[in-house]
Amino acid sequence: MLKKVRRWGMIFCCLLSMTAALLAQTPPDYPQQLADFFSEWRAFQAPAVHDGVPDYTAAAMQRQHDELADWQRRLAAIDTSGWAIAHQIDYILIWAEMNGLDFAHRVKKPWSRDPAFYVWFYPGLTDVPEREGPNIHGAIEWAYFPQPLSKNDAKEIAARLRKAPAVFKQARQNLTGNARDLWVTGTRTIREQSKDLARFAEQIAEAYPDLAAAAREAQQASDDFAEWLAARADSKTGISGVGKENYTWNLKKVHLLPYTWEEEVLLMQRELARAHSALRLEEHRNRHLPKLKNIDNAEEYERLFNDAVTEYVNFLTEQEILTIKPYTEPALRARVNPFTPADGLRGFFSEITYRDPIIMRTHDYHWIELARLREEPHASPIRRTPLLYNIFDARSEGMATAVEELMMHAGFLDKRPRSRELIWILLAQRCARGLGGLYQHGLEKTFDEATKFASKWTPWGLLPADGGTIQFEEQFYLQQPAYGTSYVIGKLEIDKLIAEYARQRDGQFVLKEFMDDFNNAGVIPVSLIYWELTGDKSMLNAALADE
Repeated sequence: MLKKVRRWGMIFCCLLSMTAALLAQTPPDYPQQLADFFSEWRAFQAPAVHDGVPDYTAAAMQRQHDELADWQRRLAAIDTSGWAIAHQIDYILIWAEMNGLDFAHRVKKPWSRDPAFYVWFYPGLTDVPEREGPNIHGAIEWAYFPQPLSKNDAKEIAARLRKAPAVFKQARQNLTGNARDLWVTGTRTIREQSKDLARFAEQIAEAYPDLAAAAREAQQASDDFAEWLAARADSKTGISGVGKENYTWNLKKVHLLPYTWEEEVLLMQRELARAHSALRLEEHRNRHLPKLKNIDNAEEYERLFNDAVTEYVNFLTEQEILTIKPYTEPALRARVNPFTPADGLRGFFSEITYRDPIIMRTHDYHWIELARLREEPHASPIRRTPLLYNIFDARSEGMATAVEELMMHAGFLDKRPRSRELIWILLAQRCARGLGGLYQHGLEKTFDEATKFASKWTPWGLLPADGGTIQFEEQFYLQQPAYGTSYVIGKLEIDKLIAEYARQRDGQFVLKEFMDDFNNAGVIPVSLIYWELTGDKSMLNAALADE
C-alpha cells in the first residue's frame, strides 16, 4: 500500500489524498478540533519535497523526528472527556500514526537501511487501502491513472519519471545502514523495477513516445542504482530484523494488537498445526474422490472464473451474509485475470486458483472493501483516509483471510469437498510465512532460513523456497514488521469479536447485521472495532496496558 499523502495530484481511487473537499464533509457533531489537527498532522508527516524529490536526508529526518514530540504533546493536550466512543477511536488512530512515525525513525529507518524503499515506479494495483510496506513519498502508481491516459497525465508521469536519477542520487547518500538481508533483497527489487520500466516503455511507446523516453531514462537510472547497490552488498554484514522488544512495541503501540512477539509465535504455531490437521482430515474424507486438476486452457479458465464470481455473489445474497451493493459484483468481476499457460509450477496463489477459481473469490473481499471505500466514504475524515504505516493490516488482511474459512463453515463449499482442502492449505501457507517473518524479526532466522521454513510447512510442495511468491513475501515481512502475521492474527481477533458480539445478543445473532456493522466501522484495527461494536474496551486496553 502508498505510504504518504500525495502532493502531485495523483488519484488513488479517491482514497489516498486528504483533500479540503473531504474535510468539508465532516459531520456536524464531529469534533472540529480533531479534524483540523488530523489535516495538519498529515501535512507534517509527509517529507519536504524539493524540485519534485522527497527529502529523506539525515538532517531532514532528524528534524522531523525532533519535531514529532511537539505534535505528540499537542495531541495529548486535546480534551476528549465526554466524547463519543467513535470520536475517541479516531483520536487513538492519530496517536497510533504518531507512534508509527516514531517507530520508523527509531527502529525501521527504511530510508537508510532498505534500498527497496526507493522504488519510484509501481505498475500494478494493490488490494489494500494503501500500498503495502514503507515506500518513498510520491512514487508513481501507474495503475491508478485513468485509462486511456490523458495528455496531462502522460506529461505528469513523464516529469516524475525524470526525477528518478535525482531520487536515486539522494538514495546513495542516505543508504548508510548495514542490514544485509534488506540490502540484498532490496537490490533485487530495484532490478525488478528496471524490468517494469522497460515493459512499461514498450507498452506505451507508440501512443506516448515522450513518456516512453522518460521511462527508459528512469530505467537506466534504476540500472545504475542497482549496480551501485550490488557493488556494496558484500560489505553489509548486519542484522535486518528489529528484535523481539521492538517488534512487541510496534504490535501494541502502532497496530494496537494485544500481543507480544512470543504470544504471536504461539498463536501462529497453533494455527499452523490446526491447518495441517484439518487438511489431513479433509483429505481422508475425500480419499475416494478424484483430486482437483489444474485448468489447462483459456476458454475453460474464463468460464469457470466468471461462473465462480456469479456463484459467490449468489451465495452471499441467498444466504444473507452481507448487504450486496451495486459495486459488489463488478468489484469481484474486475479481478478476472487472463489465463496464463503453465511453465512449471505457477505462483502459490495461481496454483490455488487454477485448481478452483472460486476459492480466492472469498479473499477478494479486499476488492469489495476498496469499492466500498470509494463509493461510500466513511463519515469520519480520519477513517475515510487510509491509515499510515499499514496500521489497517490486521483488519484488512485479517478479514480477507477470515472470510475464506467463515464462508466454508457457512456452507459455501459443501458441494466442493476437494476445494475445502484448499482453504486449509491457504491457512497453512499464511501461518508458515508469517512465522518466517516473526523469526526474522526475533533474530532467530535469516531471510533464507525463513523462506525455507515457509516452504517446508506449506502443503503439497506449492511454495518452493526459491520461488517468487515466498521470496517477495519474506522480504516484505522483513521490511514491515507485523504485516506477515496480520492475516492470521487479524482473523483470530475477528473470531473474538464475533464471539462477544453474538454473546451480547443472547442467541439473536444475525450474520448480515454483524457484517454490515463491521464494514461500517471502517478499515481500522480490530481492537477499535471491538470497542465500537460491543462497548468493551478490553482488547484495546490489553494493547495499551503499560501506557
